[in-house]
Amino acid sequence: MIGPVIIGILGARLWYVVNATLGGNRTFIEDPLSIIRPPIAGIHFFGGLLFGGLALVIYLKRKGYDVWLFMDAVAPVALLGQAVGRLGNFINQELYGPPTTLPWGIPISLDHRLPQFASLDEATRFHPTFAYEMILNILAFLFIAWYVRKDEHEKPGTAFSLWLMSAGFIRTFIEFFRPDQPRIGDSFISYTMAVAFLMGIAGLVLFLARNGKLHIPALENWEEEYFIKPVEKKPTFTTRTRTTSAPPEIEEEENVGDVEEEDEPIVKKKTATKKTVAKKTTTKRKTSK
Repeated sequence: MIGPVIIGILGARLWYVVNATLGGNRTFIEDPLSIIRPPIAGIHFFGGLLFGGLALVIYLKRKGYDVWLFMDAVAPVALLGQAVGRLGNFINQELYGPPTTLPWGIPISLDHRLPQFASLDEATRFHPTFAYEMILNILAFLFIAWYVRKDEHEKPGTAFSLWLMSAGFIRTFIEFFRPDQPRIGDSFISYTMAVAFLMGIAGLVLFLARNGKLHIPALENWEEEYFIKPVEKKPTFTTRTRTTSAPPEIEEEENVGDVEEEDEPIVKKKTATKKTVAKKTTTKRKTSK
């Protein structure tokens, strides 16, 4: 399943390039080879999510797996993975917010500051935007895990819809503290904020439709239960081993048992022995007297 991973990485890079270009960055227009020339810097979460997710759905359908079962299992964990990944932003001193006097503000070295903050005092502290997103993602993961486990008969797609809402609305909120994101014209709305908000709305619609609160014709035939693909059992072969210390009688009985299992049952007839015949003859003579 390496294909969806590769496509997700390429999609993340493509989204970053388009987002930066829409924001006024002409680097990739003037030098197109910089898109793929190492070292490649800059990927976007939403690009990897969109293209990698589509490739994953196609792969699952081709293999005959239950798409909803996979999405419900993986989507909440993506929140946790993204939260852990945000620790790298702290190490790289990136994705921080505007200046703040709050006690949890973090220092940013001059060589890592955005152009609009380069002239500020070196002791200036900034909003740890990545930490806000990390904490909210962890809380959202815990909520989804609790919600889907409280009902043993949770309908397919519920966890995925909750993830869409959580990831979308959390990112919409975080974008208010992201001065590095390209804005739509002169507004305060960034391109990422708009996409994230639509993502959250899509999750809300799916969640309401899944629970019967909203009727959408396209979602009327939504599965009520997960489909578990049966596992194809391969024939197994076993060998019987005998120890040399076993008595000969036991080995003979096992051999007879093997014959009886494979062939028709053998009917054993009793034959009279010489002693039995002699005994019957003697008894007959005694009674004749």
